[in-house]
Amino acid sequence: MRPATATAAAVTTVTVLGAAAVAAGRYASDAALGVPSGRPFPGDPRLTVHATGPGRITLTRSLASLRPGTYGIEAPGLHAVVGPVLDRVPHTADTVVRRLERVELGTLGQGAKVRLTPQLHCGTPETALGLPHEDVDIPGELGTLPAWLVPGARATWVIALHGLGTTREHPLNLVPFLHRRQVPVLIPAYRGDAGAPAAPDGLAHLGDSEWRDVDAAIRFAVRRGAAKVILHGWGTGAAMALHAAAGSGMRDRVRGLVLDSPVLDWEATLRNLAAARRVPAPLLPLAVRAAQGRTGLHGDRLQEAADPDALRVPVLLFHGPGDTLAPLDRSRRLAELRPDLVTLTTVRDAPHAAMWNADPLRYEEALRRFLTPLL
Repeated sequence: MRPATATAAAVTTVTVLGAAAVAAGRYASDAALGVPSGRPFPGDPRLTVHATGPGRITLTRSLASLRPGTYGIEAPGLHAVVGPVLDRVPHTADTVVRRLERVELGTLGQGAKVRLTPQLHCGTPETALGLPHEDVDIPGELGTLPAWLVPGARATWVIALHGLGTTREHPLNLVPFLHRRQVPVLIPAYRGDAGAPAAPDGLAHLGDSEWRDVDAAIRFAVRRGAAKVILHGWGTGAAMALHAAAGSGMRDRVRGLVLDSPVLDWEATLRNLAAARRVPAPLLPLAVRAAQGRTGLHGDRLQEAADPDALRVPVLLFHGPGDTLAPLDRSRRLAELRPDLVTLTTVRDAPHAAMWNADPLRYEEALRRFLTPLL
């Protein structure tokens, strides 16, 4: 082969391989970050409903269906709530029986394919919980953000921020607890959520840009009379809370952070998301590079927001070793380095963002102790 021909062939090969790598990286980053809000958490198996009866449901036996606590189960057009495992009820070796609390949407029939979710409720605070609320519009960077405002007599508000795989219905789990303590609760949608502006690139940014919608929510709360705010976030919502506490022009109004299953290492979470959505292992490094190039994700900004030396307000952390999306070790390190400000409550056998579901009494007692001096 002549030198010129060989060079051209080599250039063509490199170009083709480069284009293939770009395409592969785009595919992998889409799998990790391009999933619409409210889609099930990746990695959780679909379970078959084998039978239902008065106050009970029989599901496929798996680590997921054996989890302690209370969860939603969902499928298209279906939402129900299941309670603890009923060990003394007869069942086959490949099934598990749980208490069936209620069916909120659709019909729960034999053969239905369902997934567990930490969201227990469907609807608004009023339709789901019987609590009065106000539908409000928050002026955001990209447009109007719809939100629910559950009123309370106190001047300290909680702004509740859902994360990956859930919607703003997820924080409804804790609204009754906060309402009993007369704490106003603001639950905003943010970019990418139903009813909110779409992200310009159509991708989630793991809190790196979404936090600016939290800044808008803080400003709204202050305009409506909040003297102080406590940011309570799950997963990427926790990362958003950290970003807002560090970067918001209203950060002096933030008096505490409650971080449930926080995303403190975006590269690790992105890899875990992509792997859980069946991206082949060789493509995971490409997913990270492509996501950074497409979204402008900057790990240093998250590191700065979660820098133990930069923390200025009390932090309550809920996290567990069963979290396969956001590693526990970062939360543990944060608590070890700032024991004066950070309290870590670990929860075993709970998946990502489901710490309350696994042990609601312990969760709410820890939250009560944390909030009391801040209200």
